Amino acid sequence: MTPEELLPDTLLERFRIRAAGYDRDNAFFHEDLSELVEAGYLKLFVPADDGGLGFGLEAAAQCQRRLATAAPATALAVNMHLVWTGVAQVLQSRGDASMDFVLKEAAAGEIFAFGNSEAGNDSVLFDSRTTAEPMPDGGYSFTGTKIFTSLSPAWTRLGIFGKDPHATDGSGELVHGFITRDTVGYRILDDWDTLGMRASQSGTTVLEGARVPAERIFRKLPAGPNRDPLIFAVFACFETLLAAVYTGLGERALAVGVETVKRRTSFKNGGRSYSQDPDIRWKVADAAMAMDNLYPQLASVASDVDALVDHGAQWFPKLVGLKVNATETARRVVDLAIRVSGGSSYFRGSELERLYRDVLAGMFHPSDDESAHNTVANAWLGPLED
Repeated sequence: MTPEELLPDTLLERFRIRAAGYDRDNAFFHEDLSELVEAGYLKLFVPADDGGLGFGLEAAAQCQRRLATAAPATALAVNMHLVWTGVAQVLQSRGDASMDFVLKEAAAGEIFAFGNSEAGNDSVLFDSRTTAEPMPDGGYSFTGTKIFTSLSPAWTRLGIFGKDPHATDGSGELVHGFITRDTVGYRILDDWDTLGMRASQSGTTVLEGARVPAERIFRKLPAGPNRDPLIFAVFACFETLLAAVYTGLGERALAVGVETVKRRTSFKNGGRSYSQDPDIRWKVADAAMAMDNLYPQLASVASDVDALVDHGAQWFPKLVGLKVNATETARRVVDLAIRVSGGSSYFRGSELERLYRDVLAGMFHPSDDESAHNTVANAWLGPLED
C-alpha cells in the first residue's frame, strides 16, 4: 500500500479542515485519530502477519510527511506512537526481540506515547531527573515530571524512564518501562496552551510513585552515553519521523504560497499576477530549492536504517543533522511563503499563520541546534580537549 492509498486526498482534506478548528479551540484531534485507527495507520510498523502494514522506516516517514501536509499537529502527536512501534521494528530487524510485545500490543489496538522528556534535562536519554526506586517484586516506582507528553488524552501505554540512584555502585542505572492508563500514581496536567502544535495536547505528566511491574520493564542501562541498540533505535525513529513531519509542513507551506502568488494581482502593474514579479519568483524558487534538498536526505537516512547500513560513528551525526535540516528548512520555507503571500497571511485563522506557529515547535525537539552541532563536530573533529 502506498502513502497515497493509505492517506487519500479526500481524507487529507478532512484533516486539513479540522486542523483549523483544533488549533482555534486548543482541542485534541479525536476525529482524526478515529479515522487513522480505522485506516490501520497506527499499525504501520506492525508485521503483516499480525494484521499490520509491515512498513519500514522509509515508508512510514513518507506517510508521516504526507499526513503533515494536512495536519502537522496530528502528525506530530501520532509520531510518538510510531516512535515506539518503530523502535520495536528496528530492533526486531536486527535480531533483538526485547520489544516485540510493543508490536503485539499495537496490533491489538493499544496506543503508545512517549514520556521521556524532562524540563532541564539536556542529557536526553543518557540521564534522568526522574527517580526509579526498585521494589521487592522486581518492578520500579517512578517519581518525576515528564513534559511534552503528546497524545495525553488518548494513550493507553506510556513509555517512561528514570534513574535508580542506588544501582551500579551509586553511579545510577537508567530504567525504562511502560505504564498503562490504569496505572496508579500519575497525573496528566491540563496545561497545554501553546503557540502552535496545539492539537497534539502534549500535557505534562506527573509521576507520583507510578509503579511499573517487572514484566513491563524492558531496559536497564548505565547512566551516560552507551552503544545499546535501544539508544540507536530511539534516535533513528524519533529524529527521522520528526524530520518527516516538518518536511511535510514545509511542503504544504510552499504549495499554499504558490497558490496565493498565482491569485494575487498587482494594482501598480495593472492587475498583473504576482507570479510574474521577478522578486516573488526568486523567493518561490528559493523555497522550492530548499525543499528539493531535503527530500532525498530524508529518504536516504530512512532507507539506510531499513537496510541495516553501518555508518558507525557517523550514524548520530546523520540523524541529528537530518532533524535540524528539516526543522530549519521548514521554518525558512514557511517564512518565504508568508513573504510572497502578503498581509492576508498575518490574519488569525489563515493556514500560513497556523503553519508559521506550528513550525516554531521544531526548534524545541531533541536534538536541539546546539546539541546537534556538537554531535556533528565531535564526529568529524573529535571531542574538545581538556
